[in-house]
Amino acid sequence: MTNSNTNFKRRQLLRALGATALGTTALAMPFSILAQSGGSRSDRPISFILPVGAGSGVDTIVRAAGPALSKALKHTVVIENRPGAGGIVGTSAVVKADPDGFTLSVVSNNHVIYPSVYKTVPFDPIADITPITLIGSTPFVLVVNPKKLPVGNVQEMVALLKKHPGDYNFASSGNGTVLHLAAEMFVDQAEADARHIPYKGVGPMITDLISGQVDFGVLSLPSVRPHLTSGSLRAIGVGGKTRLPSLPDVPTIAEQGLADYDMTGWFAAVGPAGLSDAQVKEIYDGFVQAFKDPGLQESMESQGNTITLVPPDETAAYFRSELKKYAAVVKQAGIALK
Repeated sequence: MTNSNTNFKRRQLLRALGATALGTTALAMPFSILAQSGGSRSDRPISFILPVGAGSGVDTIVRAAGPALSKALKHTVVIENRPGAGGIVGTSAVVKADPDGFTLSVVSNNHVIYPSVYKTVPFDPIADITPITLIGSTPFVLVVNPKKLPVGNVQEMVALLKKHPGDYNFASSGNGTVLHLAAEMFVDQAEADARHIPYKGVGPMITDLISGQVDFGVLSLPSVRPHLTSGSLRAIGVGGKTRLPSLPDVPTIAEQGLADYDMTGWFAAVGPAGLSDAQVKEIYDGFVQAFKDPGLQESMESQGNTITLVPPDETAAYFRSELKKYAAVVKQAGIALK
């Protein structure tokens, strides 16, 4: 009887120790972006809410990166386009999301332009997001509809605009977006006159450029590359300071007479405010791993993108500096607050 009681107590003790050990193991598990999810660790997707329409430069980049990101982050990546108000609609959804690592976004220059263009913005572009990484930069190109504007370079285009002031128009993805500023800067530095036609996203803008509803615009190379290849659009100037290896015969706008012109796009991964340092590190490491994929590297190079993957703290500092930069650009372009 004594031995039975002893064995019973021993079994109770071992079960208790086993339960304690399991609890300790769970608490000591390595941090995961799913640790606070309360759902299945294996089947919950990571949503990328993009504040841009399908076919934009950011959309093209994220869709190309999707498979590699899914593999690196060990979860299916779901892309949801929510364009509107120059990107404010989509970003508003991101900043309101739970900071659990399952709702992320990739934003562009537009993210730090909002405060300079709108009197009120429903979020703070710095305080209401968690910067994860400045992924890289994407080139801008000045494109024309060759049937509407039979010009082959910037000089010819400037001469045409000056000969017919106000007769030609340019498209943008929305009032106050970086594509609007890029085109306004071109017209201003050319000392020409052209009408602005804003669109609700890059896709409709490109459609009307190709059909001839609008005459020219400044767009990211990834968004127009197929149309340059087909000949439906023509690139006559590169927005940055150097020519592109993928378009070696297209001079920069600066070397064609507008020496101060310099506009380049960038794209960065962010999440809602409140992500922990451990979550941010894990997601950042996932991006670094994903962009090591040879196929993705080849895709980025073919699109003309430059990948940098800047760490989170440096990305936050970059956002702050760009906020100041675009405040000056908006003022110079004479764009009134809306």
